Amino acid sequence: QLQASGGGLVQAGGSLRLSCAASGSAFSIDAMGWYRQAPGRQRELVASITTDGIIEYANSVKGRFTISRDNAKNEVYLHMYSLKPEDTAIYYCYAAEIATMIQDDINYWGKGTLVTVSS
Repeated sequence: QLQASGGGLVQAGGSLRLSCAASGSAFSIDAMGWYRQAPGRQRELVASITTDGIIEYANSVKGRFTISRDNAKNEVYLHMYSLKPEDTAIYYCYAAEIATMIQDDINYWGKGTLVTVSS
């Protein structure tokens, strides 16, 4: 089970920090990360990180978002800076048993947390 938190309403240029914790004794996780889905749009990858620390970002968030994780706690974080109205979306954390960013290969999804950026 994945539990995400940290969403909310922020003005453009502001910052937010999302957190996601994995719980359950059956977890064997490699990659963790975040997708987002804006109204009327498809879900898209935001950032991912493997247990080895390999990181990928969507081009739209490079230089503004930072992903990190605590492997011992099975937690992943997304620090979002210089937020823009186009970052408004529901953010979903994920966990996968292999090093993947592909939605079809992801094993676990959080319920999503809403981020709203006002102009």
